[in-house]
Amino acid sequence: MSRSIILLFGSAAYVFFFATFLYLIAFVGNLPWVPLTIDRGPIASTGMASVVDLLLVALFGVQHSVMARPGFKAAWTKVVPKALERSVYVVASSLMLILLYAFWRPIVAPLWTVTAPAGQILLWALFGLGWGIVLLSTFLISHFELFGLTQVWTNWRRREIAPMNFVTPFLYKFVRHPLYLGFLIAMWSIPAMTLGHALFAGAMTVYVLIAIRYEERDLVAQLGHEYVDYRGRVGMLTPKLR
Repeated sequence: MSRSIILLFGSAAYVFFFATFLYLIAFVGNLPWVPLTIDRGPIASTGMASVVDLLLVALFGVQHSVMARPGFKAAWTKVVPKALERSVYVVASSLMLILLYAFWRPIVAPLWTVTAPAGQILLWALFGLGWGIVLLSTFLISHFELFGLTQVWTNWRRREIAPMNFVTPFLYKFVRHPLYLGFLIAMWSIPAMTLGHALFAGAMTVYVLIAIRYEERDLVAQLGHEYVDYRGRVGMLTPKLR
């Protein structure tokens, strides 16, 4: 595969991901300018909707975690060019999210509704803060490499990516996984919480806790005592009291 085609595919994969990510914000927040959201779409019985929705979250979780494991990457790069491994991962994750958007079945029974203006402002501020933390966290750990652009660009220039040193910039000094923390804040910060939204947020919380376990196992294998020491000093999703 030519370097130009790899660069084109990686660039398109990034744009595709970014559009899917923006839709995720609107999907979770029930924003009015998208047709399908967590509380707006085809209705099914509560039992059927629960099964379908949990299955969709599970499919996303399996894809997202399995394709991120070193063993899978080693086998997968025998099929696709190494420079495209991350871009293919990004496309697959985006497709899983689109599948979730398309087949999600809302369960609109209310759990809580905050009507006080101050409460609504606070929750929407937390919603925005959560997504802001997610985006900031990606830039703190090399945004463009995380989503495959660095790999295809350096491949196009016939260069190698310099190995990254283990660093803990800004938010990573306080929690080990600020990106996941931002997701959880955004998922749960909503003025009108329905049963379906709570199901989604709860399932994603379980997924995050499982994903962290496997991710940290890989980090310990890669970084050894350096990461073990970091894990002992810094809390997983909340700052550690000393």
